[in-house]
Amino acid sequence: MKLDKIKEEKKKNKLVLLLKESDEVFANTIRRLIIEEVPTLAVEDLEIKDNSSALYDEMLGLRLGLLPLKTDLKSYEFKEKCKCKGEGCARCELKITLKVGRKGYVYAEDAQSADPKCTFAFPKMPIVKLLARQKVDLTMTAVLGRGRDHAKWSSGWSYYKKEPVLKIGKVADPHFVASKCSDGVLVLKGSKLEVDEEKLLDSNMLEYYTEIDKGITLEYTDNIIFTVESWGQLSIKDMLNQSADILIEKAEELENQL
Repeated sequence: MKLDKIKEEKKKNKLVLLLKESDEVFANTIRRLIIEEVPTLAVEDLEIKDNSSALYDEMLGLRLGLLPLKTDLKSYEFKEKCKCKGEGCARCELKITLKVGRKGYVYAEDAQSADPKCTFAFPKMPIVKLLARQKVDLTMTAVLGRGRDHAKWSSGWSYYKKEPVLKIGKVADPHFVASKCSDGVLVLKGSKLEVDEEKLLDSNMLEYYTEIDKGITLEYTDNIIFTVESWGQLSIKDMLNQSADILIEKAEELENQL
C-alpha cells in the first residue's frame, strides 16, 4: 500500500489521504477502529456540590461528558487493567473541578484539571450561562473508554470514497452547466468548461453534473480518498498510529486462537 497526503487542515483537525494499492475492506477497518476502538478520556462520574444554574444536573452532566478532553495515552490506563483493580487511582482516573459563581457564561477553560496535559480541548466551549447569584460547584472524574461503548469516547470521525475522475467532452451549453455548479468544480473559461481538481475531491454533486449534460462523464479509479477528522482529544497521527496498533493486536490475537 502507498499513502499520499492530499490535504491537511490543522485548524479543522482534518487530514485527507490517498490510499493506493489498497481496498475498501482495509479502509473501512481503519475507519471503524478510529471511531470505535481508539481510546480517549471523557468525563464518566460527576459529584455535584452545588448547581443553581438553569440546567438540570443530568443536562449539565451530559454536556460535560461530551466535551472533548485532551488525552495522554502514555499516562493513563483502563480501569479494568489498572494495578488498583478498578478502585480508582491517578493512573486510571483524572480529577477535574469546576467552581464558578459569577454572572455570565461558564467556559471549558474555567475547569481545573489535576493533569495539565489533559484539559478540555476547546477552552472557549460554553458549558452553561449563569445569572446573578447562580453558581456551579462540582468535581468530575474522567476515565479512558472506547467509542463502541459511548460516543463521548470516540476519538473522531473518518470516511472514505473512491477517487473520482470527471471528464469534460462536448458540452451542449457550457454556460448553463456552469450556472448549475454551486461547488466550484466546473469553471467556465471563455466558452469552455474546465475541472477544478482541488475542489473535485470534496464535491458531492458529480453524479448530478453527468445528468445535466451527456458530454460530462464520471469514472472512478481503484485509489481511495480517506478522510480523518479529530474531535480534539488526540492528534490525527496518534489516532492513525493507535488504530494500526489495535489492528495488529487483534490480528495476533486471532492468530493465537487458530
